[in-house]
Amino acid sequence: MGRRSYPPGPGPPPAVANLCPVATSTKGPGGASRKGKSASGRASKIGRYKTAEESGRYTAPIPKSVRHSPPWFGALILVLLIGGVAVITVNYLAHLPFMAHGSPWGLVVGLAMIFVGFLLATKYH
Repeated sequence: MGRRSYPPGPGPPPAVANLCPVATSTKGPGGASRKGKSASGRASKIGRYKTAEESGRYTAPIPKSVRHSPPWFGALILVLLIGGVAVITVNYLAHLPFMAHGSPWGLVVGLAMIFVGFLLATKYH
């Protein structure tokens, strides 16, 4: 198969030009020239843009002086975390006077103390 040569000139060869339809107008229905634009050239917006403050969705940041936890808060977190581990350990060593050896309540109390310690740690500033 040999290579076919076409006469020089702008555009595709005449046989190919008839097969490819070319849009003759750049305007769409209604006179819009580009997608998203109206006939007058303005962007078609449904409503006016409102900032977060105007729409009421903005919450101002809390000042650092207000976000400060009391001094005893960190100590309470440590007491609960370490105390929970200690209650579980002592329960399994059978040294708790008010509970039987290996009582499930020792585990429940220890895990509850650890859970409350982690919960308070997420609120610490």
